[in-house]
Amino acid sequence: MSTLKSDITAGAVALPLDSFPVVGQRTLLKQALEEMTRRAIGIACVVSDTDGAFLGVFTDGDLRRMLLRNQKPLPALLTDDVIMHANRGCTTVKPEDSLVSAVKIMEDKAIWDLPVVSNGRLVGLLHLHPAIKHVLGT
Repeated sequence: MSTLKSDITAGAVALPLDSFPVVGQRTLLKQALEEMTRRAIGIACVVSDTDGAFLGVFTDGDLRRMLLRNQKPLPALLTDDVIMHANRGCTTVKPEDSLVSAVKIMEDKAIWDLPVVSNGRLVGLLHLHPAIKHVLGT
């Protein structure tokens, strides 16, 4: 049986920026969805087109809620800027935050992914499966 590893940080386990969808705020929703599909992950992190600051996330769940809420034809929605439908008030963690506390946040909020942000900039993405592996020490 492995022991719980409580000294690992969220940043140490986070996926690097080049391994998940990161899109600019003016990226078309269709392009963001294509990138999510290409990367096989249900989230795209949205950053500012001007200074790269982290702005929010767009998830598969956001897409479902958007489709139920909007009465616009689907082709019209796909040409919206992704930021129009992004979750701007999403929960984030800092790279130095404890992995155990980050996983607890993910459990409490029933989310699979947690953006890792430092000084307003996206530095990684904590994904549930690798996070749990590290917490359990497997």
